Amino acid sequence: MSRPPSTVRDEVQSSEPLLDAERGRSTRVDGEGNSVRRAEFRSRSPVTVQNNRNRYALAALMLVLSLGSFVLQTETAQYIQRDLGWNKAYCMMQVNNMPSILDMILQADRSSHPQDMAHPFYYLLRCIALVTTALTIAGSTWYIAVNLTTPSDLTAIYNCSAFFAYAFSIPLLREKPQADKIISVMIAVVGVLVVAYGDNTNKQEQDGSASTRLGGNMLIGVGSVLYGLYEVLYKKLLCPPSGTSSGRSVIFSNTVCACIGAFTLLILWIPLPLLHWTGWETFEIPTGETAKLLSISIFANAVFSGSFLILISLTSPVLSSVAALLTIFLVAITDNILFGRELTSAAIIGGLLIIAAFGLLSWATWKEMREESEKEATDLTSDIEDHDD
Repeated sequence: MSRPPSTVRDEVQSSEPLLDAERGRSTRVDGEGNSVRRAEFRSRSPVTVQNNRNRYALAALMLVLSLGSFVLQTETAQYIQRDLGWNKAYCMMQVNNMPSILDMILQADRSSHPQDMAHPFYYLLRCIALVTTALTIAGSTWYIAVNLTTPSDLTAIYNCSAFFAYAFSIPLLREKPQADKIISVMIAVVGVLVVAYGDNTNKQEQDGSASTRLGGNMLIGVGSVLYGLYEVLYKKLLCPPSGTSSGRSVIFSNTVCACIGAFTLLILWIPLPLLHWTGWETFEIPTGETAKLLSISIFANAVFSGSFLILISLTSPVLSSVAALLTIFLVAITDNILFGRELTSAAIIGGLLIIAAFGLLSWATWKEMREESEKEATDLTSDIEDHDD
């Protein structure tokens, strides 16, 4: 008796081969055993195709969620710091990361499978510490450099992390250099530069001394490199294998996101009293409108963190990094609609360049994923034919 289709679809696991010699074999076998094996391969092919479709649809959904939540987080964070005067950069970064631990509670009832309890704890802990450290340092450089350099330099340099994500993907993920991907990343970087410097006629940006601006640019450059490294390290160390179903990828990504939040809660609170005692950032409990908007910002960051990690898991750090650049254009449009800020020609041209780069990179990534799926299907066919012989 064959199992229901939902059971077959949901039980694909990273630790279990897609086709096992003993798994799912029917009790009815003919004299040579050939017809049964070939029929089972054909019955699995539609499931594989459906899993790929689910993967693409889920990736598209995560893209929309990550872009929308990032825009919401950016707008609320800017309003809190600029208009309400609650300028507590490190504290805001800390509280924004903590709610990720709620993902672990939400996934607890779905993690009762015995294999989920067999994950190597200390390996996961080391990987979480490494990835979270890279992310925290990268984020901290942005908050420090914001007062040292110009907004244009800050935007342009930090968002070059897409280039570094691709550079790190080659040695760490063994990704082959491809002309279409390189061109896509370069177009995206050019788009960011156009947005940052295209209409840079504000002389107030030249107030800082040259040495201070250079130091800020070098600092944010380090942050850009580390953020690209963070995305690639997450893909290498904390993502399930490509054969894992999209549902299990979501659960695992949410668990990792929760672990990052737990690490932030347990370890990264230590600088808060030090910053308070030194007077660099006096701790104040937010109240009134500030507390309400901060709650919205925290919720938006939790949605962004979870959806962005899932997007990396389902696609690649390069595609996810370039996709994140779309928020530059979306934030500019939102500022124009909500606050009446001018939507400059540079923002429009740069945004269109980023959109074009994302479209080209999406096509290249989809083509690569399709070729890998076809190659896996061919390998499975060869293995079955060899076994039959």
